[in-house]
Amino acid sequence: MAISSVLRPWPLAMATLTVLIIQAQGITRHYDFNVQMANVTRLCGTKSIVTVNGQFPGPELIAREGDRVHVRVTNHVPHNMSIHWHGIRQLRTGWADGPAYITQCPIQTGQTYVYRFTVTGQRGTLWWHAHISWFRATVYGAIVILPKLGVPYPFPAPHEEVPVIFGEWWAADTEDIMSQALKVGGAPNISDAYTINGLPGPLYKCSSKDTFKLKVTPGKTYLLRLINAALNDELFFSVANHTLTVVEVDAVYVKPFTVKTLVISPGMTTNVLLTTKPVYPNANFYMAAAPYSVIRPGTYDNTTVAGILEYHKPGSPSTSSLDKTLPLFKPTLPFFNDTKFVTSFTTKLLSLATPQYPAAVQQSVDRRFFFTIGLGTLPCPKNMTCQGPNGTQFAAAVNNVSLVLPSMALLQSHFTGLSRGVYASNFPAMPLSPFNYTGTPPNNTNVATGTRLLSLPYNTSVELVMQDTSVLGIESHPLHLHGYNFFVVAQGFGNYDPTNDPAKFNLVDPVERNTVGVPAGGWVAIRFLADNPGVWFMHCHLEVHTTWGLRMAWAVQDGTRPNEKLLPPPADMPKC
Repeated sequence: MAISSVLRPWPLAMATLTVLIIQAQGITRHYDFNVQMANVTRLCGTKSIVTVNGQFPGPELIAREGDRVHVRVTNHVPHNMSIHWHGIRQLRTGWADGPAYITQCPIQTGQTYVYRFTVTGQRGTLWWHAHISWFRATVYGAIVILPKLGVPYPFPAPHEEVPVIFGEWWAADTEDIMSQALKVGGAPNISDAYTINGLPGPLYKCSSKDTFKLKVTPGKTYLLRLINAALNDELFFSVANHTLTVVEVDAVYVKPFTVKTLVISPGMTTNVLLTTKPVYPNANFYMAAAPYSVIRPGTYDNTTVAGILEYHKPGSPSTSSLDKTLPLFKPTLPFFNDTKFVTSFTTKLLSLATPQYPAAVQQSVDRRFFFTIGLGTLPCPKNMTCQGPNGTQFAAAVNNVSLVLPSMALLQSHFTGLSRGVYASNFPAMPLSPFNYTGTPPNNTNVATGTRLLSLPYNTSVELVMQDTSVLGIESHPLHLHGYNFFVVAQGFGNYDPTNDPAKFNLVDPVERNTVGVPAGGWVAIRFLADNPGVWFMHCHLEVHTTWGLRMAWAVQDGTRPNEKLLPPPADMPKC
């Protein structure tokens, strides 16, 4: 008995030790993504789309902070494919980042590639999507990163967690739409509907049966993991007669604040808490999203997508269908071009800045950069008729350079040192020809083309100001930086003033994220530490602008220590 009593606590101790080891090291999670065609019916029509595992949206990827993730992607469709794990830091594992011809050659038909990465220092909502051509119109899904075992959320634990993914739907094939637009140099056709979790909802034709419904219980709190996977549109979102408490953006906790309506741009994620009515309300409520756009002239999908928040009626079966006799309330969304509302919302976003979740914003800067972000034109090729401004082709550029993708991966060229003929390292740190960026645009709107990178030594502290321009009209641009988070230290309207505007910088608790909106007719300033070696894409997350060339890449050099160097490429890297 004595021996038994001594040994009895040992399994508990071992279990505790095992939990601690898992906490420290994480586990390896394996996923199989089969890229395949599937027939999907929306808006009275059926078409064949590219999917992962036949699902639309694609499967949810779940991991904990500290886990290793292996995703085996096999391409069964007659198109090249690559997948980006949007917001994952990819520390030293740039080969797994995903953008075609930036960090990898695409996965060709019949080929397989295993994306291998570790989730380091991140928890919250991110997402994955195709990163070649316009295939992310249907190839996307949520990434849910749970805190380490035993670590609570810094807000009340929700009753349930629900991904809510906004998308866009075209009745026609999006590859045909993009190809036709590039062929004639004009703007592509706008989408036919927005979707919530792949469903257009009751405000579109033939779509009442294709409506996302969230069934809730009175007196409970729900965590909505919002993701804007739309190709080309920023969206307002609101739930009728309910408030939303914002607790996280881009997998970084923020100081909680409560709103009736929020705005979310393509590429961004936002976690919100929704607390239901304390008693059954005898009503249903629309969850609605509609576009924010200041494009003039120009067209956009000016429609509204709606899901339904439905309360479980006490005493009724949990599987009961929607009670259509109840009143159905609609939220009031801002006017389509309400930039004042957008500014008010974005300036509320602040880091927690607590000992557990500090805001490690760079207090000093090694390199300062100034990038213009905007549209432009290219001359119409001979013997062609172009539908862009004044018979030109639409284009877009960063510092007037419209990036041309190479025929092989930039990261491979960078790693091997064989960059000659692939790219140049002379991307301009500031505009070569300054002008009144938000005033009367210059007469010459043509942009330069080329494949230029901006090189950074390891551990460089970077400050970047991105300035919208009025060339072909002011517009809001959601800029996404791969491989990094950054701190949004300031934003403003008009032309950035390098003498007076730095005094407004928030270096205490600025929001940290991976995608930021460059305000329409304004500027935004960000800071980040270049501590992740590799080649990192930065681009507008409006797919039409990326296609036109509003993209560039940073080449971050290796550091001196072994853990500061890019790992070698895996053996199964796709070949071009």
